[in-house]
Amino acid sequence: MPSPGSKLVIVAALVGNALVGVTKFIAATITGSSAMMSEGIHSFVDCGNQALLLYGMKRAAKPANEEFPFGHGKEVYFWSFVVAILIFAIGAGVSIYEGINHLRHPAELSHVIVNYIVLGVAITFEGVCWVMALREFTRAKGKWSYVEAVKRGKDPSLFVVLFEDSAALLGLAVALLGVVGGHLFGLVWADGAASVLIGLILAGTSIWLAYETKGLLIGEAASPELVQGIRNLIVESPEVITVNEVLTMHMGPDYVLVNLSVSFRDCVTAAELEEAVAQMDARIKLTYPTVKRVFIEGESWRSD
Repeated sequence: MPSPGSKLVIVAALVGNALVGVTKFIAATITGSSAMMSEGIHSFVDCGNQALLLYGMKRAAKPANEEFPFGHGKEVYFWSFVVAILIFAIGAGVSIYEGINHLRHPAELSHVIVNYIVLGVAITFEGVCWVMALREFTRAKGKWSYVEAVKRGKDPSLFVVLFEDSAALLGLAVALLGVVGGHLFGLVWADGAASVLIGLILAGTSIWLAYETKGLLIGEAASPELVQGIRNLIVESPEVITVNEVLTMHMGPDYVLVNLSVSFRDCVTAAELEEAVAQMDARIKLTYPTVKRVFIEGESWRSD
C-alpha cells in the first residue's frame, strides 16, 4: 500500500484543484483567454487523475483471494498508467486545440485583472501543494537522488502527484506570460501560444509518467540491493552450495514476490531440507518486510 502521507498529498491536491479549476473556468469565460481555459482543463484533468489514484490505492488494499492469489497491489500501477494517458489525451490534446484555434482567430483579452487574480491564487495554492508533494517525496526517497528515486521508486502515487504539481506550476507561469504579453505588449497571439505551450508541457509530462510506470505495470524486479541481500542470506545457510537465481517482482509498492533456485548439498536429508527452507523463508521476510511470498526451488547448477 502507498504511504498515508502520499494519500494526504493526493487528497489535498484534489480538493484544491477542484476549487481553483472552477475559478479558472469562470475567468476564461469572462476574459476569453485560451491560456486560462487550458489551465482550467488542466485542473479538471488533475482532479480526475487524483480521484483515479485514490481509487487505485483503495483497490490495491483489497486482500488476496483465489482469483488474485498475490493480491491487488498492481492496481496502483495500472491506474497510474491510466492517469498518464488521460493527461496526454485530454489535458494536452484540448489545450493544444484551444491554442491553435486562438492563434488562427486571435482576439484581445477583456477584464484582464480577473486573470491576474485567479492566476495569483492558483500559483499560491499550487505552490503549497507542490511543497507538500516534494516533502513527502523527499522523505520517501531516502538516500537516492530525485532522478534515481523516480527511476527506482515503486510507489508511483508519490512521483505522479509531484510531476502533476510541477507541470501545473510551469503551466501557470506560461499562462501568466501569455496574459502579460497580450495585456501589456499587445501581442494578441501570445495567449494562444501560451495555450499550445501548456499542452506541450502536459504531453511531455504524460509521456514521462507513462514511461516510468510501464515497467512497474509489466513486472519490475526489486532493487539490486535487495536481490543481493537475499542472495547473501541464502548462501550463509550450511545446507546450501550455491544460489543459482534470485528472481523478484514487485506486485505492489510494498509487496515483493521472490523465487529462488538453490543448489543444496547431497547429504541433506528431507527433514533437514524442509527445516532449512522454512528458516530461509523466515529470515528473508524478517530482514526485508516488503517480501511477502518466497518460493524456493531445489535445483543443481548442472541442470540449471
